[in-house]
Amino acid sequence: MIVSPRDIVVTGYSAISAAGVGTVPLRDAVVSGTSRLVPVPPEIAGMEGRLWGKADAFKASDFMPPLKARKLDRCSLMAVGATKMALDTAALSLPLADPERVGIMLGCGFGGIANSAELLSGYFGSGVEGLAPMLFPNTVANAAASNTSIEFGMQGPNVTIVQRFCSAESAVMMACRFLAEGRADVVLAGGVDELTPLMLRAFREMGQQGSFAAGFGEGAGVLVLETRAGAERRGATIRGVIGTMRTIGFLPRGAEEDGMRRLLPELPAAALLSLSGTADLCAPLLARLPDRPRLEVHRITGRSLAMGGIALVVLLESLKQGQHGLHLAASPQGPYFAIDVTGGAPA
Repeated sequence: MIVSPRDIVVTGYSAISAAGVGTVPLRDAVVSGTSRLVPVPPEIAGMEGRLWGKADAFKASDFMPPLKARKLDRCSLMAVGATKMALDTAALSLPLADPERVGIMLGCGFGGIANSAELLSGYFGSGVEGLAPMLFPNTVANAAASNTSIEFGMQGPNVTIVQRFCSAESAVMMACRFLAEGRADVVLAGGVDELTPLMLRAFREMGQQGSFAAGFGEGAGVLVLETRAGAERRGATIRGVIGTMRTIGFLPRGAEEDGMRRLLPELPAAALLSLSGTADLCAPLLARLPDRPRLEVHRITGRSLAMGGIALVVLLESLKQGQHGLHLAASPQGPYFAIDVTGGAPA
């Protein structure tokens, strides 16, 4: 699939990651090449030497009252925090002037697992009396987008996508389509995911701690997307432009070269490449890439199913105004994404 939205711009963005809260610590970590991954406690990993990227600097109380924060799951809290900072960068004041025209679309891989485990543990331990009703709304992946829309009064389109390691890219593509079709004026798009000991134990049981699940991380990366006309009408600063987006699904054995030609019909002229998901492990994709500087944010903050939001923020932070970049994302066996991005004014 090829989607070429016209004049979809980025007017704000922010991130929460193992590097810290906001874009400044993330940019500093990427520029210095300093990994923010730390050792996983052996009692969780089941062995020494495993790493993870916990967003330990994030405090929900910095974004909402503690009593309100107690009602939300960690994914929702990080999504609220990243969205608030992105809205501030985009100079979108609250309450929103036209909430029915503001939407949110997030990719999320493992959202709700911690609350689901806690809810079910109560039931298996004490029966119906052990169920905690307050946990139930947060047991689904779309809790983060829903809770964020409630927090900021967004009444436009609300979509959550779970698409393996390309969840955030799928959300950004859908957001651009909704803007191009006139279904919204502003869409918050990106990805959010949490990291729990339960997930690490599950990865261990599946034998994935040393492969795709190695160095897993958590966090949120959110972009504020608008049409150029809408952004100029309200006098917003344009911080980037989203260009052509190409995606392919399953890549059958023997068809790798043809699939990569569809994803990258020409050798990219981008000055900077961003690799997300498992793109760094995809040999057919790597073989088609030119010799260009590469951003591999998973080495800094960890890999996750929705890491594309953070990776896109890093790419936007790294591009100079008018400079072209290419964001590439992959999951094992698919899907695969290629998104053209042009840098704008720094945040």
